[in-house]
Amino acid sequence: MLFLLLAVLIIVGEFFIKSRVEGSFSFRQRLPILKGRIILRKYHNHGAFLNILEKKRKFLHLISLIFTLFIALFFFLTFFQRGNRFLRLGLTLLLGGAFSNTYDRLTRGYVVDYFSFHTPFKKFNQIVFNLSDFCIIIGSLLLVIFQK
Repeated sequence: MLFLLLAVLIIVGEFFIKSRVEGSFSFRQRLPILKGRIILRKYHNHGAFLNILEKKRKFLHLISLIFTLFIALFFFLTFFQRGNRFLRLGLTLLLGGAFSNTYDRLTRGYVVDYFSFHTPFKKFNQIVFNLSDFCIIIGSLLLVIFQK
C-alpha cells in the first residue's frame, strides 16, 4: 500500500507544482535557488526528452499512453507480491513520473518542465527538467539494477 501511496503522491505533487508554475511564472522569468545551483523557470516541452518527436506529437502521445499503461499493468501485477522492494520502488517511481508527464501531454499538449541546473557545462544548463523526469530516471535505474 505504501508504494501505491507514493505513486499517488508523485502524481498529485507534480500536478500541484506544474499548475503553480503555469500560473506563477512567465517564460522569461528565472528564479535562482540553493545559491544559484538550481534555476526555477517555466518551459513547455512539446516532445519527449530534449524535444524528441516534437514534430510527431500524435505518435508521441500514443507511445506515452501505451508505455504508461504497460507500467501500470506491471505495477499492479507486482502489487501484492512480497519481497524485492527495489523492483516495486522502481515501478512506483516510473509509474508516478510517467503518469504525470503523459497526463500533461494528453491534456495540455506539452509537458511542463520547471527547473534547470547551473553547472560549468553550458549545454547541460539549457536542459529543463521536472520531478517526474527524475522519478522516471531513478525508477528505470532501479529496475535495471534489481531485476530478477
